[in-house]
Formats: sequence, structure tokens, C-alpha cells
Amino acid sequence: MTKIKSLNREQILELGRQALEIEAAAVIALKARLNNHFVDSVETILNIKGRVVVMGMGKSGHIATKIAATLASTGTPAMFVHPAEASHGDLGMITAQDVVLALSNSGETEEITRLLPLIKRLGVALIAITGSLNSTLGKSATLVIDSSVDKEACPLNLAPTASTTAQLALGDALAVALLDARGFKSEDFAASHPAGALGRKLLTHVSDIMRTQDQVPAVGAEVSMNELLKEMSSKGLGATAIVDADKRPIGIFTDGDLRRLIEKGISLKDLSARDVMKARPQTIYQNALAVEVVSIMEDRSINTLLVIDENNVLCGALNTNDLMRAKVI
Repeated sequence: MTKIKSLNREQILELGRQALEIEAAAVIALKARLNNHFVDSVETILNIKGRVVVMGMGKSGHIATKIAATLASTGTPAMFVHPAEASHGDLGMITAQDVVLALSNSGETEEITRLLPLIKRLGVALIAITGSLNSTLGKSATLVIDSSVDKEACPLNLAPTASTTAQLALGDALAVALLDARGFKSEDFAASHPAGALGRKLLTHVSDIMRTQDQVPAVGAEVSMNELLKEMSSKGLGATAIVDADKRPIGIFTDGDLRRLIEKGISLKDLSARDVMKARPQTIYQNALAVEVVSIMEDRSINTLLVIDENNVLCGALNTNDLMRAKVI
């Protein structure tokens, strides 16, 4: 068993900082080495009818898996194929309409170099991300993206650290260039992440989370304060809409409005809904995105919003609690 070295806290911090500095420098150095091969790689991927098949072994394999996932979630169909498994049948996953993106820092990874003649026979383009342009992989590839680093962050200069960070950064660079070229929008990203926070914000409509029918508090303008308060209390929204004969909202009354009336000592006995309502209440259409509700509530410092249909008829209502339950905020 390896004997554990005795390190003080400052030494530990310094080692961590050195690792970050080395990896940051490795990524920054990539910028100057991006050339026409990077541009041609993007154009090649844009023009294929199939998928990007990403390959890598060991640590490069983990990075390749992440790159495939990033590409797939940003508009470029992609999948990871394990190079060792490819030699035992998985090569059949690659079609003539695909492009192969192979990762190997040395460019001599046996499981990948063994596949090069087979990939060439398939007639698909091969893009290499490698730290050795003159390696077997580098020389065999259609296009080569240089991922070389001066040294690893590992103090022994052995464990793949800076080199895998460089691969990851180049994969992200490809994905970003591709998504922009495709005109990929936040709505597209949300469509492939329906369970994520962004997906909920960009795919959830007001109609998906609003209160409807008997859950929506509403009274006519001439009802007494007693009736208004009964309606507001029974529905638990913290507010009630005041509507005209056609059910179009003409006002709103909230718990806050009630509190302010009481604080001023105003007698409520002889007042009607029309007397106390806030006219021209803020509304939103039921087909609007729920995230728009958040923006309106923040801008106007309100926590309740009335929902209308295409005829401006009251059809729902929601408050901040409804947004929180739907995890929109």
C-alpha cells in the first residue's frame, strides 16, 4: 500500500491551483491552433445525413461520451460507440451517411487504430481529435483537430488531465459552432430537455398550470364586500377577479388590498366590489409561456395573475405558489 504523504493545508491549495492553471493554459493554447480543419469539420458534420459517431478509449472514452451527449442535445444527432466493442459487431452501427469523430491523445490507441482500415472501407469521413498529428490516427484521418498539451496537470505528467480537458473543450467548441450554424434556439434545447429546468420554463404554458373553472374566484362588480370576501376565501387564491356580464375581467381585489383598507380604518359594510377593485387588471393569455408570468409578476411586483382566452374572457388564474409547484420558479 502506498504511504500517504503528509501535506499541510497550504500545500493542498497550491497543488489544486497549479492543476487549474495548467489546464486553463492548455485550453487557452488551443485557440491559436484552431485552423481550417476545424471549419471543415463543422461543415462536414453539417452536410451529413446521418450521425456523428464518437469514439474514444479509457479517459478519452469518457470525454467522447460527453461530447456525443452535448452534440445530440444541441441539434446534431450523435452517439458514442466503444471502439473495443466495434471490433466485435458494433461497427455495424456506423453507416455510410455518418461521420466518425475519434479521440486519442497519443493517436496510437490500439482499439482505434485497428478500426481505421474498416472505417476507410465504409467511405465515411474521419475527424480526429488528437495530441499527435503525425500519429497513426492523425495520418489516417480526413481532418485533424490538434488537442496537444505541453504537460498534464498530474504532478507525474502521466494521468490524463490537461489532455482530456483539451478534448472536452474542443468538443464543446464543435458543438457551439454547429448549433449556431443550425440556427438552434433555446426552444429547441428545451425540447430535448423536457424534464430539466429550462425545459419546464420554455415548454410549460399558462394553460398547463393555471387554475380553472370553479377554482377561479370571480364576482360581478355590484356584489357586496361580504360576497366578495366569501368568494375570495373559498377559492384560496389570495385574490378575486371582478368581471362584467360577459365574464371579461374589469378589476381585481387582493388580500393586500383588503389589508390596506383595514389599516386605513375604512368601513367595508356599504362598499361593493366596484368600489374597492383595481381597474384594468393585468392579464395574460392562456397560450402564453409560463415563464412570461414570472417576468410580469417581477416587473409589476404582483403575485396573482388573471388568465384570459382569445376573446378576452376570464378562463383561469394563477399565483406564485402555482408557479413554484410547477417548478417554473
